[in-house]
Amino acid sequence: MPDLLRKPFGTHGKVHEITPQSAGWRYVGFSLYRLREGETAGEATGDREVILVMVEGKARFAAAGKDWGELGERMNVFEKTPPHCLYVPNGEEWKATATTDCVIAVCSAPGRGGHEARRIGPDGITLTERGKGTNTRYINNIAMENEDYCDSLLVTEVFTPAGHWSSFPSHRHDEDDYPRITYLEETYYHRLDPAEGFGIQRVYTDDLQLNETMAVSDGDVVLVPKGHHPCGAPYGFGMYYLNVMAGPLRKWRFVPAPEVEWIMKRDA
Repeated sequence: MPDLLRKPFGTHGKVHEITPQSAGWRYVGFSLYRLREGETAGEATGDREVILVMVEGKARFAAAGKDWGELGERMNVFEKTPPHCLYVPNGEEWKATATTDCVIAVCSAPGRGGHEARRIGPDGITLTERGKGTNTRYINNIAMENEDYCDSLLVTEVFTPAGHWSSFPSHRHDEDDYPRITYLEETYYHRLDPAEGFGIQRVYTDDLQLNETMAVSDGDVVLVPKGHHPCGAPYGFGMYYLNVMAGPLRKWRFVPAPEVEWIMKRDA
């Protein structure tokens, strides 16, 4: 069984660290810090570009030789307000000092240089509805392909209401054949409301050589190396996830699963 479901390895400090090496792929990295007020975290970016996402709480940031001040506004991710984020290019360093208890996501992918560090959001990020019926969910796009300040990273937040599906109709982006489809590795950082709840994520290929269905808890990360990857939020439990995608081309093009293609045509 592939090791696609990653549980946090603690409740304090760095609780996730997913690298291309540990994931068995080439592009996406994802780490998560849970800090108490007054604590610090920091890293050198090396050969990777980074987007720091303030999932919850507030922190002061220094990065790329500049003081960025305090970032963060929402104290609970399910407030659904736009996040405060910071882009840090490769070859730089960043440091965060928590001014409240906070959760900081570190999204990374190969960087080529030529971009400056910059704030992302909350201005310019608007919660957008997507889908129909019980496929409706709400998106905060942080850095998708229409933004030109990244080399590799694609980052977005998704809020799925209780009883709804998300990343559905099932689709895959696991071939490098642009413009039909692009190869993008992906991580899902899941949160549940209430936190004691659970969600469902399936990862499967058309030939079912990969066919895993996982119960995700609050704080889990799911790896999507290939295949389709729909999520379900049971009645009573809202679902949030932070997506990180990267591949050889910074474009998001996908192919639907054959069994759901009719839904996409109907709802287009």
